[in-house]
Amino acid sequence: DIAGQTGAMAYSVRLTAALQRSREKLVLAREEERRRIRRDLHDELGPTLASQTFTLDAALDALEHDPQMAAHLLQTLKTQNQATVADIRRLVYALRPPALDELGLMGALQAHVAKLDDRSLPRIQITAQPDPLPSLSAAVEVAAYRITLEAINNVVRHAEARRCDVCFRVESNGRQAIRIVVSDDGIGLPPDRQRGVGMNSMRERAEELGGSLTVVDDDGDGVRVTAVLPMS
Repeated sequence: DIAGQTGAMAYSVRLTAALQRSREKLVLAREEERRRIRRDLHDELGPTLASQTFTLDAALDALEHDPQMAAHLLQTLKTQNQATVADIRRLVYALRPPALDELGLMGALQAHVAKLDDRSLPRIQITAQPDPLPSLSAAVEVAAYRITLEAINNVVRHAEARRCDVCFRVESNGRQAIRIVVSDDGIGLPPDRQRGVGMNSMRERAEELGGSLTVVDDDGDGVRVTAVLPMS
């Protein structure tokens, strides 16, 4: 049937074009992230380190003839150095949260939830099937952490929920993937949050790895965020 073949070809062309646009969008997002990091290094850390060198030189010059001034300059340098360390930690966290290396994915999420210990907040339960989860690649682990954290924070900030359930499950339908479901019993998703920056960021993180992310609003009975990330 010629009409059927033509329709299939047209659909294939549209699908290919959509995939290409999605790929280009992800490449642009990754490049923008790299530009941001380069900008932070160049515009913030570069001048700060240069300034610290000048301060150290001035302190060395004053060391013999004006010890009090040298001490003042060294104290200033110490303060600047502490700020620089904080900036470096911020940049490192943006690339890969240290908690993942220290505690693993589940431990890092549990530690974050523990910091939210407040009776006014929803009860957050995190489970995994299997437990413990198998080893994940660095990229998948970071994406799973960021997506889950954003979903939990959305529940805490906006849902007015009593509970929040987070479930990790490894699936093997053709290829291994990890499914992450974050659900709550709150008031649902405000219209202005459905396409907000946080939602787009979660979706982009999933799609960048060849995965997917869906958000279902259960008509005032809570929200269910589902991310599926290929493990290889």
